[in-house]
Amino acid sequence: MQQILIDACGWVAVIDSGMNIDSELLRVFGPAQLLLLDSVRQELERVNTERPRSKNLLLTLLEQKSQPIEALSLDSTHPDDQLFDLAVELKIPVLTVDIELKRRLYEQGLPIIEVSQKQRLEMVDSL
Repeated sequence: MQQILIDACGWVAVIDSGMNIDSELLRVFGPAQLLLLDSVRQELERVNTERPRSKNLLLTLLEQKSQPIEALSLDSTHPDDQLFDLAVELKIPVLTVDIELKRRLYEQGLPIIEVSQKQRLEMVDSL
């Protein structure tokens, strides 16, 4: 089963697109397990309360569909740094639309998943 780290902006893009995340994960990977850092969950909670949105971020849905994972190191509390470190260590993809995080992952040869304009999950081949 493919494990996938979730970035806050990646989850926001999934919700904003209106896609069926289950069918998209199945289409791209087959069976997949979403992994959620506590720092990412906290970031999503802040976004959900600080910014009026037309769509709720469906945090309960994300929590139901994901497995919590702990950061490898507490050297950085920034979610992007924690995601990067985990992706390097575990060699697993990150779902993100964050340009800087994608650049860092790409430079390490790590897989990146983003939400395309066609409301689909896509593997990023190049930046």
